[in-house]
Amino acid sequence: MSPLFKEHPLRHQAVAELHARTYEPLQAPERISHIAAVCGERGSGRNARHLFGLLEHYGVPRPNQLDQYYMVRLGDIRLLWERHTEFVSYTFSKHGAFVHPFAYPVLSELPEDWLREMPGEVISAVSLALEPRDMPERSMEELSELFAGNLVIGSEVVGGAARAWSDLRIHGDGFSRVLLRDQGLSPNQAGRVAKRILEVNSYRAMALLGLPPAREANASMSDAETRLVAVAARMVSQEDAGTQVSESDLLAELTALASGIEAVAARTSYRFEASRAYYSVVVQRLEQLRQRRIEGLQTLTEFLDARLAPAIATCNSTSKRQQDLAERAARLTSLLRARVEVELQKQNGGLLDSMNRRAKLQLRLQETVEGLSVIAIGYYGVGLVAYLLKGLEAHGAPIDATFATGLAAPLVVLIAWFGLRRMKARLLKSEGVKG
Repeated sequence: MSPLFKEHPLRHQAVAELHARTYEPLQAPERISHIAAVCGERGSGRNARHLFGLLEHYGVPRPNQLDQYYMVRLGDIRLLWERHTEFVSYTFSKHGAFVHPFAYPVLSELPEDWLREMPGEVISAVSLALEPRDMPERSMEELSELFAGNLVIGSEVVGGAARAWSDLRIHGDGFSRVLLRDQGLSPNQAGRVAKRILEVNSYRAMALLGLPPAREANASMSDAETRLVAVAARMVSQEDAGTQVSESDLLAELTALASGIEAVAARTSYRFEASRAYYSVVVQRLEQLRQRRIEGLQTLTEFLDARLAPAIATCNSTSKRQQDLAERAARLTSLLRARVEVELQKQNGGLLDSMNRRAKLQLRLQETVEGLSVIAIGYYGVGLVAYLLKGLEAHGAPIDATFATGLAAPLVVLIAWFGLRRMKARLLKSEGVKG
């Protein structure tokens, strides 16, 4: 039956997201093997094919559509498959009594070749055992023996309805170990508690992926900071003492330094942001466990706060340091560019003054040439007039050629001067220049 109203195209997707991180009800005794494999954001296809290979091994038909999670029964083993942003998790659980909670992980019952060919790289592998309340309580010595003699941490969870212990270490079989004792859990509570503890381990591991890049970036930032201080000192010494340091060399060095800082930030910024996001999920899951102290033991929250919080603080401080260094390098670059522009303006001003002086000198030379031209034209003009007058005198004209030539000379020179002025005015007018 279709609704009588027009739905938003993302309405069903938004509602489905509320159920994307489901859990499976558990009933003690129960053993769980949980694996989280980092495969990147583009590994969906190969992870789906790998999952289908396992379904085919157990004779289970493929689902028509594979979303963010998938639950299926593989014989007496139950599988919860979940796709996260950067990793895929597999949770295999099996109901049944056990003597040693970690001796035979559920994962050991799966095909070995399927495990070897699992896409990505395993970042978290946990063996979790849920033991019933009617089992004899273990002493601290027995608990320590289960965890290979390591320091055990633990607390009451869900307001005392269960107890959880772990050492948060990787053991010889490649798994971390978590022992959960039912003291009044309902199946739904048991499923939620187990899921939250497993998620704490996965997200804790993913959050800590930002620490090694932070340490490497800090080393790079220390070198960049030293170089940045040196460049700033050279800029100040050049300005104060008047020493000759090439601005182009300083600018090239600053540009290379800023590029290096940005390159490191580009490589690490996503990792630091992801670490902060994963850490917030860890804090949320720990709060949801509602822990209470077991006398003589550190709680999960206390242990993780003492170790995980400083790592995330290192990532945050490194990210802030990268941003500050990038801003300082940008400010120094801007200052140096401004100084180079001022120097260029000074050079351009000097060049314009030199061109102005040359133009004035050229104008004076031109005026001198004009005067000489008037004299030359007048000389040749007077000569032509003299030839004309002498010819007339030779043919009997009643004139004195020499006297007439002397009278005509000033008039010829004046006509030459006036003609040159008219010609110059026309040329300037044709070029759009005012005389």
